[in-house]
Order: sequence, then structure tokens, then C-alpha cells
Amino acid sequence: MGKAPISCMIRESGRPISGCRMASALDISTKPESVGRGVQAIEVGGKLLAAMVAAGAPAMLRDIALAAGLTPAQAHAYLRSFRTIGLVEQDGDTGRYALGPFALQLGMTRLKSFDPLRMAGQVAITLSGELGLMVAILVWGTYGPTVVQVQEGTDQLHVNVRAGTVFTLSGTASGAVFAAFMKGRAAAEMLAAELQEGSRTQKIGPPAAPEDVAQTIRAVREQGYATTEGRPVPGVNAISAPVFDSTGQIQLALTLIGPAAALPLEAGNPFVLRLMEATRQLSQHLGWAGEVLPERSPLKRKTA
Repeated sequence: MGKAPISCMIRESGRPISGCRMASALDISTKPESVGRGVQAIEVGGKLLAAMVAAGAPAMLRDIALAAGLTPAQAHAYLRSFRTIGLVEQDGDTGRYALGPFALQLGMTRLKSFDPLRMAGQVAITLSGELGLMVAILVWGTYGPTVVQVQEGTDQLHVNVRAGTVFTLSGTASGAVFAAFMKGRAAAEMLAAELQEGSRTQKIGPPAAPEDVAQTIRAVREQGYATTEGRPVPGVNAISAPVFDSTGQIQLALTLIGPAAALPLEAGNPFVLRLMEATRQLSQHLGWAGEVLPERSPLKRKTA
């Protein structure tokens, strides 16, 4: 037999075949099938720029060279050319190198031209095809977490999820993500009103008991995603994770929905890892360079 394909989340009793490497959610949507013959010098220079981005702060030549796998002499030649075009600048007092004004212009142009919902839609299609699950995209709307796109899975689910559907903050996995990570007062105020309204709500997902909400939000912040088991629909599970912009504000939630037998919820399972990989890459495309840390919201940007 030939080598197993990269994208091999083949369903067998609702679980991926073991031994398969999970593909990047953005492999299909952002990477060409063949890049052809490139310019090696540019690729080497790209390693230096990537090392500087990873450092997150001005760095010494030797440290940049080490991170990029080059000698200091090699790195210096590239950095000198980058300084000429404004990609890199050097502090005259400390000798440390940092990304320059042209790098900022490139980044801003990228952010202005990037459509997060379009790319998230492509990722939803990819995830649904690989995992065989329903994938929903939600944004913050006038009445709370609102579905803007649904990609159906292979299983026929009797759930009321379509574009325009509004979820509760405390009774759904998608809502819990917004409750945990959204900046400002809007989510907190809506959550308070939702808990007061209780079972009279017209949204999807009966609100949780007030005494359980704080614990749920803490757990979501600690692990970086939210889950619901058999709620609000018995026998149906959900896993939801946030996508952040360059400021650390949540822009959307990406949610897997499927039968309990096909969508396990235990930490570290392939479905959780796949979803977190997809949302992390989407966040990176939006300019976010942070990570989820325990007990912190908004998230803390990496500094090293």
C-alpha cells in the first residue's frame, strides 16, 4: 500500500484511525499544491525574520543566528540587506536587532486585506470533511453569540443550528467561549441578564445555574476551549474554541458539533487538538502572537 494521506481523519466508529498525522486546517485554504522552484536566499532570510518574530523583542545577532540555524557571519550579511530596505533596524546603543518600519507596513497591509470569516469558512469546510462533524462559526451579534455559517457533517443531527441562530452564553460551548474571552462589559452584562431571564430565554441552550457559571468560565480560560456534553440537545456533544485578533479580542468561535459517540470530550483527544490547531492558525493570520494561559483573560502576548 502507498503512504497514508496527510489528511487522514477517517471515521471509524466516530474516531480517527490511529497513526495518522492530522493535517493543518489551513493546508488546503492557504498553501499552493506546488510552490515550484524558489530563491534559496530569500528562504534563508525568511528564517531570520521568523526567528525575530519568535523572539518578540529586540535580540542580539548571535541569538538570531542560532535560532535561524546560521552562523553569525551569515546572519549579519542578511540583516545588513534587510536594514537597507527597512525590514530590520538596529539599536545603535545596544546593537540589538528588531523588525523595522517596512515590516510594520507589510503586517498592516496583510491585516487590512485578510477576511477572517472567509478563511474561517474554508477551515470549517476542511474540518467537517476530515472529521465528519458539523462545524459552526459564531460571531458576537446584537443578541449575543450568533451563528453565521454551518457546515453539515456526515451524521444527520436534529439540532436547531443555522445562520442567524443565537446561543446563550452559559448553556452552550460556543457561548462559554465568548463569556470567558470577550473583552469589555458587553458579555458580562448579557450574561447577567441571561441568568436573570432563566428558562424564559428564546436563545438556544437553557442557561446554566448561576453557581456553576464562574467555575465553567474559569475552566474555559484554563484549557482554552469549552465543551458541552448532551447539552442543550441530549446525545449531542460540542467543542468550541476562540479565534483572536492582533489585540487579543475574540473575533469568532469555531465549534464542532456531533453525536456523543462520535465526538469525545476528554482533554487531549484528536478532535480537541485538531480544533485548537485550526483556531490557533486562524488567530495567527489575524496577527495574534499569544497563547492561552491559566486564569488569564484577556490573554497574555508572548514576550520571548
